[in-house]
Amino acid sequence: MSISIPNRIVVFDYGEVISRSPSREDTDLVLAISGCDAEPFWAAYWANRDGLDQGTISIPEYWARVAADLGVTWRASRVHELWVADFRSWWSIEPGTVDLIEELHVGGTRLAILSNAGFDFSSGFRRSPMGSFFERIFVSAEMDAIKPDPAIYSEVARELGIQLSEMIFIDNKSINTDAAAGLGVTTHHFTGVEHLDAFLRSLQA
Repeated sequence: MSISIPNRIVVFDYGEVISRSPSREDTDLVLAISGCDAEPFWAAYWANRDGLDQGTISIPEYWARVAADLGVTWRASRVHELWVADFRSWWSIEPGTVDLIEELHVGGTRLAILSNAGFDFSSGFRRSPMGSFFERIFVSAEMDAIKPDPAIYSEVARELGIQLSEMIFIDNKSINTDAAAGLGVTTHHFTGVEHLDAFLRSLQA
């Protein structure tokens, strides 16, 4: 099977579109390693994430900021355990999405990834089996902005040599798709594989 969308580039978000959400087992493990209560831990985890995704702070600096917000101190070994468990939690896939990506690739549709992610994800994206389907992989830590900043979509279009109107952008967060749509990008707010399948097939020539 194939899906052919000529003269357009389909740009996929990674987290919770290509990947599944971290499992309960994964998040419980991260929390157990932290030794903290769930509500303050996850508040600190997300409050500091933009700096990591923008590449303005390192992984040790990120976890130091989380610890400071929580009023705790973690030794280097604990920080490394937290990084491993957290990193691993994002390396699942949604098989149906990957199957659609394969069908788009077989159909000759141009593909890219745009993910808010730290430097540590870039090699995994590019070297993974699915990496061969994408002509470019954009990781926010390597760029000048993060989603939903409109500048990031303009940067992607410029790097791909296309107009924003030629981009199709798929993301699980409506704040990100809304920002892209405001620039003239065709967007799809991902809520599941079935709806994504119907959306992509509706764009076929």
